[in-house]
Amino acid sequence: MSWKERASWRAVGRGAIVTLLVAAVVLNAATISGGRYLVALSATGLACGVALLAPRRWWPVAPFLITAATVWWGWPLLLLLSVALFDLSANRKARWAIGCAAVALSANLLGQPETSLWGGDRYGSTVLTPALAVAIGLWLGNRRRLVAALASQVQHLHIESELREEAARNAERSRIASEMHDVLAHRLSLIALHSGVLVSRRDTLPGPVAERLALLRTASTEALTDLRDMLGVLREDTVRTGRTLSPVLRDVEDLVDEARASGQHIELTVHGDPGQVPTAHQLAVFRIVQEALTNARKHALGGEVTVHVDYQPPTTFVEIVNSPGTTAGTGTVVSGYGLVGLRERVATLAGHLDAGPAGGGAWRVAALIPQPPQNSTER
Repeated sequence: MSWKERASWRAVGRGAIVTLLVAAVVLNAATISGGRYLVALSATGLACGVALLAPRRWWPVAPFLITAATVWWGWPLLLLLSVALFDLSANRKARWAIGCAAVALSANLLGQPETSLWGGDRYGSTVLTPALAVAIGLWLGNRRRLVAALASQVQHLHIESELREEAARNAERSRIASEMHDVLAHRLSLIALHSGVLVSRRDTLPGPVAERLALLRTASTEALTDLRDMLGVLREDTVRTGRTLSPVLRDVEDLVDEARASGQHIELTVHGDPGQVPTAHQLAVFRIVQEALTNARKHALGGEVTVHVDYQPPTTFVEIVNSPGTTAGTGTVVSGYGLVGLRERVATLAGHLDAGPAGGGAWRVAALIPQPPQNSTER
């Protein structure tokens, strides 16, 4: 149920309660002194009920009107006065509620003797009813504000989490684009260089071959220029933000050797030739292993780590499993959004990444990336 529906039901319930209390005032007026005050008391009760149902921006009207009516008419309006006191207490106006109750109870000594609050055996209800109204109003008002504050905080945390995840995805996309820029720029430069060398010796080549080489050199040079214009800004952003790029196309074995040198216990198994898979797959495998080993150092220091990489077609598969260990550092380890970026990287390659508990306190990170069908067929 939404907050609008809850507010609607709350308004209906409040209207029903006020209507019943006004009806009770009319019935009591008919029994007091043989109906002597029926018209005047009924009109007063109806006016008080309308004031209670009026918009909240007119808040002084209802409590002041009902307080004055209670001063004169006494106990028939005591319940309507309690509703007004409840409203004041629930809306952070407890002082006003106590003041209205004190004025009504004390000044009623000057009102109608037949309906006095202090006549007969009504002393207990005269004091207890307003006191309960104020106490319940304070409790419900504080509870309502606490629930609203908690709901707002949860919403803010949810929005903050979504923004951080989106920032992690954007950062990973920028990193992927920057890495591919480096790789493609290098290869296009080689194509332009070698085609340029051949074009310079066109006298020794057949005419159609020389023309094709010239066209190839021009196309590669223009593609290299366009690539640098479109993606070169990513390198500038990296320098401006102080981040450094890891070397492109590093071997997983080198990464594992560095981790072993830092004290991690790692068992590495590699199947297939990494040079036979697309460059994007090599980059993805390197980033996944790098992130998994970093998380293992943070959250499972001293635990055994098993790394399995399979480059054989039709898919590229990588799996890292670490046994439980101790948390690194003396403070609380802050969880980052590295896995969010890895999922974004693997998703761009039409793959799937899975990370979660593996039983016995272990943690498993695995990714499956399909290789291009034509490459798999050739192999």
